[in-house]
Amino acid sequence: MKTEWRIFGIVAAFLAVVSGLYPAWTYGQLGRVEWIGTVALILSCLLCTMCGGFFWFVSRRIDLRPEDRPDSEIADGAGEVGFFSPGSYWPFGVALSATIAGLGLVFWQWWLIVFGLLAVVASAAALLFEYYTGTRRTAEH
Repeated sequence: MKTEWRIFGIVAAFLAVVSGLYPAWTYGQLGRVEWIGTVALILSCLLCTMCGGFFWFVSRRIDLRPEDRPDSEIADGAGEVGFFSPGSYWPFGVALSATIAGLGLVFWQWWLIVFGLLAVVASAAALLFEYYTGTRRTAEH
């Protein structure tokens, strides 16, 4: 996790510098500050800082991974990485639900926003519990 938090930290530092320079540059070019880009850069910096902080927090509590050790070999990273669903349709459902909620925001239709957000919650729950119920349930218990 060391690598991840360093990358996010570098990007956050770059965005912090650029978000300080961007208003001055647009004021010099346009005669006024372009606020949309400035706010977008500040929010992007905060998002990268949040992600980097999370990875830094986690990296302090886990053992070093092979990616984080300079003396590791390629074979140290061999083995099972994790479980990845081979054929789930639920990510498409989550994306479709988020699109519906986004369209509700674009056209400012409260009923569409509520429907889309409820669909996002339902499809995310279905994605999360896909292997705990139904025909794909594993026989662990």
